[in-house]
Amino acid sequence: MSLTLTSSAFRHNADIPVRYTCDGDDASPPLSWSGVPAGAKSLVLIVDDPDAPDPKAPKMTWVHWVLYNIPPNTTSLAEDVAAKDLPKGTLEGVNDWKRTGYGGPCPPVGRHRYFHKIYALDTVLPDQNRPTKARLEKAMHGHVLAQAELIGGYQRSR
Repeated sequence: MSLTLTSSAFRHNADIPVRYTCDGDDASPPLSWSGVPAGAKSLVLIVDDPDAPDPKAPKMTWVHWVLYNIPPNTTSLAEDVAAKDLPKGTLEGVNDWKRTGYGGPCPPVGRHRYFHKIYALDTVLPDQNRPTKARLEKAMHGHVLAQAELIGGYQRSR
């Protein structure tokens, strides 16, 4: 069985509901996964947008959420999960707003794609002290056993 990532809030390649964006409650969407490989020691979740700032001329990937050392027996994150309610042992990285936690879609122009990525690692990473996505990916290098992604889209209506 391969690693899969889903949400009860939206389907793969479908629109992300307003509730999970800056135009709504900015709540994190409910996420579920299955197929974590037997040798996994931890999971990593990264949510990012490769279409920033303009999908017609992207210049950067905007990072929305970074979690790591999620216990491998965890199978989901609840909707609007607070830091205090994350699975025991889970650590947070910083997003591109320079803070921890989820920051929902808030595209300045056009329809953007939001990649929700889960990685199964063969190790528990040392505390990276609120790493950026880039620093976390460097620490993950050579430790990824499996990965899956769920893509949602969002365009603001103005």
